[in-house]
Amino acid sequence: MKTLRSQKLRVLLTHRKLLQSKAIENDLRATLRNFGLKVGIVGTVKFEARIKELVAKLPDVALLVEPLLVVRRVLREQVGILHRRLVAVVRDDDVCRRLMTIPGVGPVVALTYRVTVDVPARFRNSKAVGAVFGLTPSRYQSGENDRTGAISRCGDEMMRMMLYEAAQSMLVRSTKWSWLKAWAMKVARHRGMKKAIVALARRLAVIMHRVWVDGTEFRWTREVAAT
Repeated sequence: MKTLRSQKLRVLLTHRKLLQSKAIENDLRATLRNFGLKVGIVGTVKFEARIKELVAKLPDVALLVEPLLVVRRVLREQVGILHRRLVAVVRDDDVCRRLMTIPGVGPVVALTYRVTVDVPARFRNSKAVGAVFGLTPSRYQSGENDRTGAISRCGDEMMRMMLYEAAQSMLVRSTKWSWLKAWAMKVARHRGMKKAIVALARRLAVIMHRVWVDGTEFRWTREVAAT
């Protein structure tokens, strides 16, 4: 049973994710495609202006898309409000700030981990966290057969996806180097990028738990980590 504070913060995270998942832009693209109008590649900020440009000479179509534009506008506004609340919580939370010293871990990942783990002492050790989040390989045992399969995908899906995105961000988008990224790149060379991202996500879960329990920050080099 999670603490009351974690339950409330979980609602903040799930509501933010729910509003973000509403694919209004895809619906608008599909609507205009029916009339032979292509939106093309356009940024989030200029999206509404592009839609209005396309339907400027089609008043009947403009009436059809205007309600969706209004909904999109409201959704973006409310997502912004929820995100600012999330950032404010993280800013005042010592655990989240320390978790964010780990590469790839931003405010959303840190808070999601904070509320999902809730009480770190519930885990017998840091390595147990990866299994709870479904990031360890499943095993198939029958008679003399004992083989390892894909990750189990059990446990909290939101947390698993956040860890996966953090790992992907570190490997694909981040240019800052660390012993952790070097380790993951070595895995990628031997086993492929997809498996490296999963392995890194699992290791991130372990490191985040260790940082939380020890009251420390991430050590960027092996030499510092050994001291």
